Amino acid sequence: MTSSASAASGPASSGAGRPGRSSRAPILITIGIIAVLVIFFFIFASLATDYLWYQQLGFTRVIMTQWITGTSLFFIGFLAMAAPVYVSISLAFRFRPVYAKLGSQLDRYQQVIEPLRRTVMVGIPVVLGLFGGIAASSHWSMVLEYLNRTPFGKTDPQFHLDVGFYVFSLPFYQGIVGFASAVVLLSAIAALATSYLYGGLRLSGRELRISRVARVQIATTAAVYLALQAISLWLDQYATLTDGTNKLLTGATYTDVVAGIPAKQILAYAAAVVAILFIVTAFAGRWRLPLIGTALLIIISLLIGAVYPWIVQRFTVDPSVKTVESSYIERNIKATREAYGVANVKETNYDAKSTPTKDALAGDAATTENIRIIDPNLVTDAFAQLQQYKQYYSFSSLDVDRYTIDGKSQDVVIAVRELDQASLGTANTPYNSTFVYTHGYGVVAAYGNRASSDGQPVFLESGIPQKGDLGTSKTIQPRIYFGENSPQYSIVGGNGLNKVELDYPSGNDDNGNNATTTYSGNGGPKLDSLFSKLIYAIKFQSTQILLSNAVNSKSQILYDRDPATRVQKVAPYLTIDKDPYAAIINGHVVWIVDGYTTTDDYPYSDQQSLTAATSSSSASNPAFPSDQINYIRNSVKATVDAYTGKVTLYAWDSSDPVLKTWQKVFPSTVKPISDMSGTLMSHVRYPEDLFKVQRSILGTYHVTDAGSWYSSDDAWTTPNDPTKSTGDSTLQAPYYLTMKLPGQDAAFQLYSTYVPEQQTQANQRSVLTGYLSADSDAGSTKGKIGKDYGRLTLLTLPKTDNVAGPGQVQANFNSDTAVANLLNILAKGDSTVKRGNLLTLPVGGGFLYVQPVYVQSTSNTSYPILQKVLVSFGDRIAFESTLKGALDQLFGGDSGAATSDGSGTGTGTGTGTGTGTGTGTGTGTGTGTGGSSTVDSAALKQALADAKQALADRTAAYKANDLEAAAKADTALQNAINAAIKAEGNG
Repeated sequence: MTSSASAASGPASSGAGRPGRSSRAPILITIGIIAVLVIFFFIFASLATDYLWYQQLGFTRVIMTQWITGTSLFFIGFLAMAAPVYVSISLAFRFRPVYAKLGSQLDRYQQVIEPLRRTVMVGIPVVLGLFGGIAASSHWSMVLEYLNRTPFGKTDPQFHLDVGFYVFSLPFYQGIVGFASAVVLLSAIAALATSYLYGGLRLSGRELRISRVARVQIATTAAVYLALQAISLWLDQYATLTDGTNKLLTGATYTDVVAGIPAKQILAYAAAVVAILFIVTAFAGRWRLPLIGTALLIIISLLIGAVYPWIVQRFTVDPSVKTVESSYIERNIKATREAYGVANVKETNYDAKSTPTKDALAGDAATTENIRIIDPNLVTDAFAQLQQYKQYYSFSSLDVDRYTIDGKSQDVVIAVRELDQASLGTANTPYNSTFVYTHGYGVVAAYGNRASSDGQPVFLESGIPQKGDLGTSKTIQPRIYFGENSPQYSIVGGNGLNKVELDYPSGNDDNGNNATTTYSGNGGPKLDSLFSKLIYAIKFQSTQILLSNAVNSKSQILYDRDPATRVQKVAPYLTIDKDPYAAIINGHVVWIVDGYTTTDDYPYSDQQSLTAATSSSSASNPAFPSDQINYIRNSVKATVDAYTGKVTLYAWDSSDPVLKTWQKVFPSTVKPISDMSGTLMSHVRYPEDLFKVQRSILGTYHVTDAGSWYSSDDAWTTPNDPTKSTGDSTLQAPYYLTMKLPGQDAAFQLYSTYVPEQQTQANQRSVLTGYLSADSDAGSTKGKIGKDYGRLTLLTLPKTDNVAGPGQVQANFNSDTAVANLLNILAKGDSTVKRGNLLTLPVGGGFLYVQPVYVQSTSNTSYPILQKVLVSFGDRIAFESTLKGALDQLFGGDSGAATSDGSGTGTGTGTGTGTGTGTGTGTGTGTGTGGSSTVDSAALKQALADAKQALADRTAAYKANDLEAAAKADTALQNAINAAIKAEGNG
């Protein structure tokens, strides 16, 4: 008894000594539940912060529509995938042969699977359903477009269907058919696997035995699959009109119309017939007919789907492609020009003169007085050195706009002084970056056509506090809380009387203290509860949001502050222009953002990569572009208030069917154009990305003759930027200028030039073939677009003309002896010469080229200073200190040009060398000489010594950050250069 008791009690006491599985299970379950809850809370926090962001902006309809649509599609896709697969597996298992004799191998498979059968039968459909749900939910925009589709009012030339069918309906139908085909295919695979495993399908020698139930199931599934393929083939004939893969053009060609489309129709009928044969087999039990039908379908698809089109292409099209395809090329040209908005481009023959004559510019005063000699791409450093004030301010980009000053429109270069936390150095602590350094301050604007006597920009709006012709810090809200370089997030507005948000550095307010502020706008969600603090602490992974005493019930958190990002989020159907720009509108700094509606399903329209078309490089064409478009409209103009972050969308092109469709999806989110103020209208401009796409299209599609288009005998391209080094693939950018085109009134324009496609920057002999401009003046009437806004004008040069293009003109500048000598003098010491944008202007009956020349010291605190202006007309060049001086020299005496530049009083040198190599008359004017010149060696030596001393003085001034001394040194350098020029006999 004792032994037995001991033996009996042994295991019990042993189990009590260490925890068993049963005691660990609750702990593991608890840990698992907590982990799941944490994950769900993180997801919930992300969703909650998104909702609060949209709610604060007043666009909750946008996010809720996306969530509801995406969730609904997820469950639809989940059920549409999971249910058929589950039913297929269940049917195959339920009606399996009970007494089927299986092989030993299948018996072993069954033994392995059987314990997990229920899990597998449910798990496989669930997993596939999740993939199906995710795939379906990702197409929420396509579904919403279909449900709210709007007719285009235009029909295609092949099937005579409304364009809206191809843009909205066809992608939806193809998506449904593709998804259904995948479901049926996966269901068939599941049924076959289950039937084989449980005896519904058996191999007996060389014979395949199929049970009756398995036969019905497999045959019915095959019939459904073939029926779907019949529908797919029928839809494919319409898709031919938007296909541009490896073809002469986008759209149906001769081979497609004669062979491809009929083949798809025949194959669709054939697939439907074979589907019926499978239905018959499901009940009759004979497999011969559907198998023969399937084999014949494959053979027919090869013969009429591949071989016959090849024969037509090889023996009918290829020998006479130019004539055979002419009508289809015409379709492509017409559709492309319409889809890209260039159908109404005004083409004008422009027989450019090549010889400048006196008073030739008298009729072009509106253009010459607005020639921009301040290059936004070069004067960023000048803005920074003269107007940045502290290292934590920066100018992310400079833009060209126009303002009315003293009753006259002026082109200006404008920039926003934004906060740059990366430059705070040791002051960049978590507290400072969150609560103190929260915003930029003010805008800076300079005249585009003026420079000071020492070559600096002439500011019309500047300083901290802000002041100038555009307003002051008292009339304009200068604080920039939303911009292109704003911090990831800031917490503002909750400090009450204890202002900690820095406006600008010490000593600038009335009391000599730091000027600080407390945000009073409504720019972000409030952190007025523990819950809101917690979810934002999770979002930005910052305990400071949750624990800092600087956060209170009045605090707001500002994030997603980039103007383009804000517009993209509230209007997810738009493609956003890459260059938002700031303007002062009714006392507020406002970002203006252009939005485009696009599609790649416009029938017969040529497809372009949006990235490649808007890129600044000619070498940026992606091998497999994912952003193909063949229709674009600037349908929306948006504004983002730099202080409040408020986003306002305006229907700029209310006739656009794509925009109309999305207005049905998100009603009341886009305001009518009648709500746009006159001041805002006056700052709207033609968007640069749209213009780049259109100039890319017109390089080929300015040709409307099918034969010429096919031969590419008049294809154009955008020239490479001539100021870049040889081999650089950077394209010359389009430029904004106020100018007067032939036969038109003066207006704010965006222009670009063309050269022949075969010519490259490398040979430097590109000739000008075309000049494209877009009227960018929308007027200043409330809610009414100017009648000429958006007008595209294409000046076409006769093919017999040999007008120099930008590359050739730049080469002429570089090779001119006098210019080279002067540039060498400017580049002496530690200075470098920088070429500004080379502008091309249709004035004086020809083309005038203007290029500002800047000089910059190599010291860290230096900035480019405008020193000279190069001009060219025909084969003649002038090089002077002022634009007017250069024009007067170029055109002989008083050119008749009205200019507003104040770039100094130096005389310049022109382009002659005084050696008698010119083509005109005179002595040392640069446009021709009649005799030799005399060099005053002593004077030249003294002038060079003075220039060297001025350079040294300027370098020292920059190192000491003494801008006044630097300016004096620049003036001395200019005087020394002028003296050297005079001593050489060129003065």
